Amino acid sequence: MSGHAGHGISRRALLGGTAGAGLMATFPLGAGGLAAARSGDRDRLRIHAREDWNARPPRQPAQLLDHAPDHIIIHHTATPNTKDFSLEQAYRLSRIIQRFHMEEWGWDDIGEQLTISRGGHVMEGRNRTLSAIRAGRHVLGAQLRGHNHHTIGIENEGTYSDAPVPAQLWSSLVDTCAWLCDVYDLDPSQAIRAHRDFGDTDCPGDALYDRLPELRSEVARRLRGTNEHTIWPIPRPVTKSLSAQRLVPPQTRPES
Repeated sequence: MSGHAGHGISRRALLGGTAGAGLMATFPLGAGGLAAARSGDRDRLRIHAREDWNARPPRQPAQLLDHAPDHIIIHHTATPNTKDFSLEQAYRLSRIIQRFHMEEWGWDDIGEQLTISRGGHVMEGRNRTLSAIRAGRHVLGAQLRGHNHHTIGIENEGTYSDAPVPAQLWSSLVDTCAWLCDVYDLDPSQAIRAHRDFGDTDCPGDALYDRLPELRSEVARRLRGTNEHTIWPIPRPVTKSLSAQRLVPPQTRPES
């Protein structure tokens, strides 16, 4: 999917920021450009770096692959739908996920590359994720067994079997997917997929899964810089791999 030119835009994201302060991805505003609003800035999407949420060191550095991912995988954490939308809760969530993945699953680090809290705060997950995105490359995660080498995962806080997705989370999810599609030159109609499209799981829940056509549409409009309304159909599932990976699984699973 990398190199697709259907949305008429190529690598417009200007990446900056320093370790410990979060990555600030700046998108140009106006027709033909991306527009993201976060942290009080109308033209910025903030990704909170691992240093921000006090991540523990990984057992070993994640593998940096010399290619871009071709799919963005949407997950939910299958945790309670907290009403705490604070940044402190977002940081706590990332620490909880990392601790579970490392201590209960025995993984080297947190599995997914990015996490979005119910309050709409976006956190770096797997170590080296932000530096990989800056370079247009891919850091190997542990969020989709059998497909980690070519997919980047976004973990969305909550359980969305039937509960609605908070507006703050949804807004950040659109912004984040638009950013990733722009950086990696991906077509959202094909690139944005759900965990269940690749494995025997109900993740990311029916409520969030049913909104993926809307997500593809909003991201596509963002990339085109138009108000055209197109709902992308749900792509046909790709090769299945039995992988019901949730935040709290029934047993330990390997990182592959």
